[in-house]
This record gives sequence, structure tokens and C-alpha cells, in this order.
Amino acid sequence: MTTPRPLRPTLTLSSTVIDAPDPAELADFYRRLLGWEPVQEEPDWVKLLPPGGGSGLGFQTSKPYVPPVWPASPGDQLMMLHLDFEVTDLEAGVAHAVAEGATPAEFQPQHDVRVLFDPVGHPFCLFVSDQVPGETPAISPEWVAEQARDFRTQDRLTAADAVEPDRREAAGTGEPDVAS
Repeated sequence: MTTPRPLRPTLTLSSTVIDAPDPAELADFYRRLLGWEPVQEEPDWVKLLPPGGGSGLGFQTSKPYVPPVWPASPGDQLMMLHLDFEVTDLEAGVAHAVAEGATPAEFQPQHDVRVLFDPVGHPFCLFVSDQVPGETPAISPEWVAEQARDFRTQDRLTAADAVEPDRREAAGTGEPDVAS
């Protein structure tokens, strides 16, 4: 006689949790990168969710956090996982990520993927799924700097402007009041 197997419980992925020395700071980078909003903020924990719902990203304090080395060699700190984000335009995606604080990796293994590091060193990838196979194009530091400069000069609405939209008019410049 066999013992009936218990029913498998329903499991739903709530979030992928990322360690950081300062979870609020790293969550803010991903908030700007993805346009996701925080749904939970505590001193050692922040959770972001995408606007349409679904699995989010959590950030927790890890004081002894050591950034992984990528690509790793024997004895290096290894990454436990990395995030992949599909983009419609790889160059624009890289420029946006760099403008928000990411750093492109020197080694780029594929033509349709860009490996970047978030501000605390977690690798993440941007990819375009409909590209034709070919050589991996180089990312010149000059191109990245130019793209990041272009993004930084765009008139972007900040969180403070969204909360206090009259600050621009109060300053009389039409520009955000950076003194506050």
C-alpha cells in the first residue's frame, strides 16, 4: 500500500531579494531604472513592484556585502544570481541605465546583451531578443559618457517635483529648485 502524496501548496514568487549595504539607496536606483514604485519601506527593507502587478524586487540590509566579480575566476566572490531586463533598444537602455548610476562591464559576452553593474556591484543584463546573431559590438567609454550626458540633460520630473509641482514656478525659472 502506498502512502498518498500530500498536495503541493500553491507557491507564488513575491519578489527576488537583493542584499545591499543600504537597501533604500539601491532600491532608489532600481526605482529610477525601472519606473517601479516602493510598496514597503522599512529601515532594513524596501520592496518595489511593477505598475501592472507581479513579482517585485526586495532589498535588504547586508552589512558584510561583498560585490561579486564578473566574469569570475577561481577564488573570486561569485554572484548568486543576476537580473535580466528585456529592452526594445539596447543602446538607449544602456544609456538610461548609465545615466541612473549603472556601470557597463568591460567584458560583453554577446552581441544582443549588455552586462552592467548596479551602484553596489550586482551584475544585471539588458537584452534585445530579436537581434540577428553577430559580433559583440564594443561599448566605448566615450559613447556611454555621451549617452549618459544626453539623458542627464533631458528635462525629467523628479519625485520632489511630483510631490511639490509648484516649486518650479516659485523659483521663477521653470527649473527644479535644487537649493531645497
